[in-house]
Amino acid sequence: MPMAPLVHDRKYGELDQVIRAYLGQDADDTEDHRSAALTAFLRHTWRTRPWTLGTAEEQLREYARHPPGRLRLELGEFYPVPDVGLPDHRVQDWLRQLAAHIRASVEEGDVPPPQPMPQTRWEWHARFPELGQLLGGWFSQDMPDEFDDHDTALADYLATTDTTLVAHLHGELRELLALDLEESDYALALAELGAEVDPPRPYAPGAWLALLADRTA
Repeated sequence: MPMAPLVHDRKYGELDQVIRAYLGQDADDTEDHRSAALTAFLRHTWRTRPWTLGTAEEQLREYARHPPGRLRLELGEFYPVPDVGLPDHRVQDWLRQLAAHIRASVEEGDVPPPQPMPQTRWEWHARFPELGQLLGGWFSQDMPDEFDDHDTALADYLATTDTTLVAHLHGELRELLALDLEESDYALALAELGAEVDPPRPYAPGAWLALLADRTA
């Protein structure tokens, strides 16, 4: 019988947050090296939810101590660690290393310094969640089949989304524009956040983001 949501969150919720940070990233942590994925996770979590780091460390260590058997995974009674590119026999040691790095970060106050922009796909979505929702949901590769143009897609988002979320989107757009990035970095932001179509002509990525900010004000 699959786990109830509360059971999942209580036992594996923060572990799941850590593991998600590794999707598309190298799990190359060692005793003396902290991966880009874990660094991004720590940087964002220290800024937004520092009180969860202790829980993440505990859940990682407990999972490594008592890994599930195949039957319990098949029955949905245990959290299945996604494939992070490591052989099965190395996963337990890797989880222990993550726990050790998180503990050291907390106990030693080793907080990754701020960066001008997110460094991983997970960090982009963690920092700009509603912008990721807009770009991935309304400006995916299916947009030309669903909407006449970019303006029609945006109008649909605005008509079907709660105004509070639209306000969050506007704030995220202003925050992103305040970073004053290069055009290539704004193009990277669009791609990492889920856009699969180019900005409408004649707008460059930064100019289109500025237009979106104006129209969601």
